[in-house]
Amino acid sequence: MVFLSIANWVRSRGPDEIWRKRRVFKLAAHYIGRRRNCYSVAVRNVHRALVYATKARQLKKQDMIDLWNTRITAACEQHNITYYTLKEGLDRSNIMLDRKSLSDLAAWEPRTFECLAAVAKQKIDYDGFIDGTDRKQPTGVNLNLKDVMLEAWLKENKK
Repeated sequence: MVFLSIANWVRSRGPDEIWRKRRVFKLAAHYIGRRRNCYSVAVRNVHRALVYATKARQLKKQDMIDLWNTRITAACEQHNITYYTLKEGLDRSNIMLDRKSLSDLAAWEPRTFECLAAVAKQKIDYDGFIDGTDRKQPTGVNLNLKDVMLEAWLKENKK
């Protein structure tokens, strides 16, 4: 489209407005009634929905972190070690696992998590570290690294 004067160019809102409205109507397609057909109503509802979607993404991340922490804490209590002691022992042993990996191991591979907890506890005992963050003692079973070693497990399976 060719414009001979700047005034005509400024007054022309055609194609850009059509595509802008079309984008909003596509986002409002699943709404009912005027919320989907009337632009002034649809644009308010679409903007509100996009704000909720943005907040929901952050809340989903936080919910997953809370779930991972709960799983790890529960598994740590089974093995008589605190979460802080587990993380500190694994860090000192150069075992760099994040929350998601630890929670997956705690939920789906408890023997592997038991070995990691034993390694962390052994490293903490060697270093003489005292966990002062949690005064309440866990009520699980005491771990010993020799009890969960791979060689002992292999000997049991060969028999």
